[in-house]
Amino acid sequence: MYPVLTPDPGLHTRLVDGLYVEAMVMADEARAYFDVREAADLEMEDPIRRVSFACESLKVTTRLMHIIAWLLSQRAWQRGEISADELSNDKYRLGHAAGTDPAIASTFPFAARALIEASQDLYDRVARLQDRMGVPRSQPTASPARALLDRLNTAF
Repeated sequence: MYPVLTPDPGLHTRLVDGLYVEAMVMADEARAYFDVREAADLEMEDPIRRVSFACESLKVTTRLMHIIAWLLSQRAWQRGEISADELSNDKYRLGHAAGTDPAIASTFPFAARALIEASQDLYDRVARLQDRMGVPRSQPTASPARALLDRLNTAF
């Protein structure tokens, strides 16, 4: 566990702004890649692989949206739009984002693996920043997508 720190306001602003730009660029890259791949996925004959690929694209998007939401909350706090007490509310914490199974990711094209790994790395960095600020992470909830995949696997 890291010691709790109260970052210098200027440093905090620069950290949040840098991470925000990185997250937005990555979100745009992911959207462009997965939109194009979705159209090309007709070549993937294995339906389980197609579903896995779609789930991974959703995981990347979810990770990035959790990151962006957290960073926007930090910006709101910096501007005085929300108080420090409000910022400690669960709704302003970094949401839980499911990790990717490396065995599944290894079957995807290099560009997909790169996006998956980059989004996980960015999520982990933001989570460490939140931890260093003394804000506990939100707890994971059951994934409806995972439940659906499990049902599909047992049916086939």
